[in-house]
Amino acid sequence: MNKINLDMELIEIYFSAIESLLFVHGDPISLKEMSSILDEDIQVVEKLMEEFENLYNRPNRGIKVFKIDDKYQLGTKPENEKYIVKLLKTNQRQSLSQAAIETLSIISYKQPITRVEIEEIRGVRSDKAIQTLLEKDLIKESGRLEVVGRPILYGTTDNFLKQFGIEKLEELPVLEEIANDE
Repeated sequence: MNKINLDMELIEIYFSAIESLLFVHGDPISLKEMSSILDEDIQVVEKLMEEFENLYNRPNRGIKVFKIDDKYQLGTKPENEKYIVKLLKTNQRQSLSQAAIETLSIISYKQPITRVEIEEIRGVRSDKAIQTLLEKDLIKESGRLEVVGRPILYGTTDNFLKQFGIEKLEELPVLEEIANDE
């Protein structure tokens, strides 16, 4: 670990603590929060997390470290889904309907956006698609528009980023490039 002046014993203690924090918390934890909990400089924790990610992202590991908007979370590797589904005796992830995919695409590129704005773009009602996306934790209510009626604004969640394997919204394909490919 270059430029970190910690002995191996301390690194192992931090790795153990980080693993416990990520496992128990469940939701993504920011570097700042981990730094505060570990009582360590944020640059040191950032370097520790790089090494921690390398440790868990090896092919022979079943657990993966997901980095989402500079927050970290433990989760199972997507390629092990079929085994987990068997264990839990649940159906594999149900795919999204065409309406839900269209709605999610609009929200991901135009957020924050209201239901009315989504429906104007799609040309059809989107209540059911929005409800499905909320239930699947792919979108969330992200405030209200400051106009008469104060309509709900929608945006994507950290789970959306995780499900699509991206760290930040900026990694979404550029719309102009998609249009040119077609």
